[in-house]
Amino acid sequence: MLLRRCGILVRNGSSYNTYGFRNCRNIVTSCRAVLLPRFGGPDVLDLRENVNVPDLKPNEVLVRARAVSINPLDTRMRSGYGRSIFEPLLPLILGRDVSGEVAAVGSSVRSLRVGQEVFGALHPTAVRGTYTDYAILAEDELTPKPESISHVEASAIPFASLTAWRALKSTARIVEGQRVLVVGGGGAVGLSAIQLAVAAGCHVSTTCGSESIERVLAAGAEQAVDYTTEDLEVTIKGYFDAVLDTIGMPETERISINLLKRGGHYMTLQGEAASLADRYGLAVGIPMATAILLKKQIQYRISHGIEYFWTYMRADAEGLEDIRRLSEIGKLKIPVEKTFPITQVKEAHEAKDKKGHIPGKIVLELD
Repeated sequence: MLLRRCGILVRNGSSYNTYGFRNCRNIVTSCRAVLLPRFGGPDVLDLRENVNVPDLKPNEVLVRARAVSINPLDTRMRSGYGRSIFEPLLPLILGRDVSGEVAAVGSSVRSLRVGQEVFGALHPTAVRGTYTDYAILAEDELTPKPESISHVEASAIPFASLTAWRALKSTARIVEGQRVLVVGGGGAVGLSAIQLAVAAGCHVSTTCGSESIERVLAAGAEQAVDYTTEDLEVTIKGYFDAVLDTIGMPETERISINLLKRGGHYMTLQGEAASLADRYGLAVGIPMATAILLKKQIQYRISHGIEYFWTYMRADAEGLEDIRRLSEIGKLKIPVEKTFPITQVKEAHEAKDKKGHIPGKIVLELD
């Protein structure tokens, strides 16, 4: 790695003599990173040694990554999801979650200091991701890492938990005593949603596969329905104030809508904006998606008296602080099933692609 100015000496990925001057430029000029030069299978991922590190903007933080988790979005992007947005920008760096130490801060950053352990997540459309020795995130995309958990454990939490937090706390504004249904509680977003809702004092029901029943009940769900063997419409009783549908199939949407109270909120992770943009191009796909969403919102408001949303992860300082606090006291945990060194990123993606073999998070470790 090559360095300039600001009192940081880096050798083989380790840093020494860190003084943390503000307004730093080119602290690290190059580092290892996993590039996606084209769309395809795990074999297209390319770990390179000398990838450029951009200068920090005033609100940005340079993070020496210690662990990054693999999200379904990473494997979908690798395969071509979001092609209409990302193809002109190739090669790009995948990865959204990160846990590590602050190496440098931009001139306007005030809440974080050099040497501090942090964790956080990038927006879904970020082009320079976290599969790299030195990740760059905005100040509001990071928060101090809980001391009670490791970098590996921390890296599995923020992207999934912020996705769930935005749906339940920012959109539905759940409060104590309400009933919440999580469709697909066995995944990272679903499991996060269960724990966030339980922490808010809500009564939670969820659907999942048989292999996840014990896990979701341990997370605080009062009812866990095995969708592979049970009829959801018969088994799930009563009506809910909010439904987070992480599956987003037409059938789960229909069932969920019919289980909502009037004034309730239905939120799905499977919005159609990216897929329609990929199919028809940005100029046609985005307006088409907007029209479909508006039509459904009006339709369900009239027919069922409920609010309908496509929900996505978004950086939120309040949400990150809530997630950090709950993680610190052990009320928000995302299981890590397997770790790989960053040098085995292809093998890690192959493992992630084999659905059902590894139900928890896969994490890449950086030395």
